[in-house]
Amino acid sequence: MIQARGVAFAYGDARVLHGVDLDAAAGQVTGILGPNGSGKTTLLRLLSGFLRPQAGSVLVDGRPPPAYERRAFARLCAVIPQEMPVDFPFTVSELVLLGRTPHLGPLGLERATDLAAAAGAMDACGVRELANRPIFALSGGELRRAFVARALAQQALVLLADEPTAGLDIHHQIAICELLRAQARAGRCVVLVVHDLNLAAAFCDRLVLLKGGVVLAAGTPAQVLTDSQVRSAYGVDVYVGVNQRTGARFLIPMPGG
Repeated sequence: MIQARGVAFAYGDARVLHGVDLDAAAGQVTGILGPNGSGKTTLLRLLSGFLRPQAGSVLVDGRPPPAYERRAFARLCAVIPQEMPVDFPFTVSELVLLGRTPHLGPLGLERATDLAAAAGAMDACGVRELANRPIFALSGGELRRAFVARALAQQALVLLADEPTAGLDIHHQIAICELLRAQARAGRCVVLVVHDLNLAAAFCDRLVLLKGGVVLAAGTPAQVLTDSQVRSAYGVDVYVGVNQRTGARFLIPMPGG
């Protein structure tokens, strides 16, 4: 569903990505990992078409993002941003209904199907009871879940999420990760930028580990989250174990190791 080959990008003279390759398939959750400044968010913005690669190529369902008509690409690809602007006094339901914009007719009026999609997304993210609350009155975690609901209401085949669990408590972190994994199991292509290595190990099918704008490792969590590769990327020692109930890897930092 998504293919990046030899992608490079710089902000002015600051080179951020150097020849990055990435494959993300429908039916899977692909996680992008790496320390701060490794190029994770920039890579996601290139996949979403917000930025254009200065070298290499990005294809989404076989075509570069700029080759799509804007509304058509919005029906194909939804983005959960890291930044959550509250510039307008929307209610939660109004914010979530923005996800239906690519599906509206010429008059821009919501139909019953649009209202149902928004309601279902709010239910899935646990914000239905906040539907009439202004978004500026939400906590950070509530606002995060409202933005996730907006993306789900879009009903796109590709979901790109930049740290979708940031600011959430552990209950809602797991709930959002399970929700996004369910979207992948339903046939969507889900790509996450994630900082928490344990969440990545538990919920991602494949991982891409970046360091300094290059791919340090790519593959399954078992292939990527080794003690040596985590040490190389983050400069810390970890203990890597296996959850006997789920089979997922877990990592415990080893201070002073």
